[in-house]
Amino acid sequence: MNDERVWTAALLVIGDEILSGRTQDRNVAQVASWLNRQGIRLAEVRIVPDDEQRIADAVNAMRTQNDYLITTGGIGPTHDDITVDSIALAFGVPVIVHPEARRILEEYYATRGGLNDARLRMARTPEGAELIQNEESGAPGVKIGNVYILAGVPSIAAQMLEALDGKLEGGRPVVSVTVGAYAAESEVADILRETEASHPGVVIGSYPFFRDGRHGANFVLRSVDGPLAEGTADELSRRLVEAGLDPVRGGI
Repeated sequence: MNDERVWTAALLVIGDEILSGRTQDRNVAQVASWLNRQGIRLAEVRIVPDDEQRIADAVNAMRTQNDYLITTGGIGPTHDDITVDSIALAFGVPVIVHPEARRILEEYYATRGGLNDARLRMARTPEGAELIQNEESGAPGVKIGNVYILAGVPSIAAQMLEALDGKLEGGRPVVSVTVGAYAAESEVADILRETEASHPGVVIGSYPFFRDGRHGANFVLRSVDGPLAEGTADELSRRLVEAGLDPVRGGI
């Protein structure tokens, strides 16, 4: 494990249903949390429609700019599930029926009506790809190069991520510490800036809210150094108290 290097990943969310608003994406948060546990930063998220060339172009841009690319959506049994074809286009390889994926699906559907043509589509992979285990619905995910192709259904994507636990090289997980206060961001902007500047290695994000008729914000301190993040949070709390505020560790 390399503690110094920052490992990054991008997430490509695929599907017209996300862009139209018919379906609300729930994968970004779970992918970001899972990546953090692997010591990998989620650096970018894009949403693209079900368009083969648009998907391929996004894949090639994002996989070259990051250590890893995760995609979600578009690997089901219907005609508009074109992610596999699009990623094969990005890599310049043909699509094949993966023998092991076919075996897995034949076994899964043996007592569920058998493997028909639509279900067989879920055994298709770019040539040279590896499989990602899926305990929930049988159909495996796919890995090719540094690209990990997951299902769009959040519960199935979660199963595939679980199967990848510990298999991606990364650094130290980012530790987050939250301090909340009922104060407008403009009141504490200088305190936040000065606290961050005096603690290299810590990044402070401010997330405002309006609750019960009062303005407030939660300040999230992030660092790969846990003790440093905690110590910086202590100092931020002290400075907020000196400013006449009542900070709440853990956030409001």
